[in-house]
Amino acid sequence: MSDHRIPPGQRHVTDFPVLDLGIHPDIHHENWQLRLFGLVAQEVVLDWEQLLAMPQVQRTSDFHCVTTWTRLDVPWEGVLARDVVNLAGPLAEARHVTLHSYDGYTTNVPLAALLDDDVLVAHTVDDAPLSVEHGGPVRLVLPKRYAWKSAKWLSGIEFHAEDRPGYWEVRGYHNEADPWKEERYS
Repeated sequence: MSDHRIPPGQRHVTDFPVLDLGIHPDIHHENWQLRLFGLVAQEVVLDWEQLLAMPQVQRTSDFHCVTTWTRLDVPWEGVLARDVVNLAGPLAEARHVTLHSYDGYTTNVPLAALLDDDVLVAHTVDDAPLSVEHGGPVRLVLPKRYAWKSAKWLSGIEFHAEDRPGYWEVRGYHNEADPWKEERYS
């Protein structure tokens, strides 16, 4: 398939491959929480009901994995990440975030990256609740970056002034992860 939406070095897939660290945390709607902390005006802890009470949006986006596959037109549902971020009121010096997962995974992005219209704190994909394998009950979806930046089993967003490389970044993966620039490795 030739499609202008498939970045260089990627191939189109129609399934949804599963890649993770091999740990699937025992997190369900009843015990899931998202903590917003660090350089914020107010630390916030959201639970499942509070997340669902926020304005819900649907976004269709392409999903690019560093292992060279791309799935086009993935339908997601959740809350705009910027709406979640705004609950905590990041301080002016907050320029970066670390995304924390229930399996101990971390990844980093500039705070500005979370504020795009296509970035979601997602709970639904393909019109069904996120499965555990795909990061359910809640994951981040950051379509403009390789998928390792879209943290599964999202448990926290930590705001800080300096950049702090996460799990894959300290192991040689590119800090920015732009699929259009093939930023796979440092």
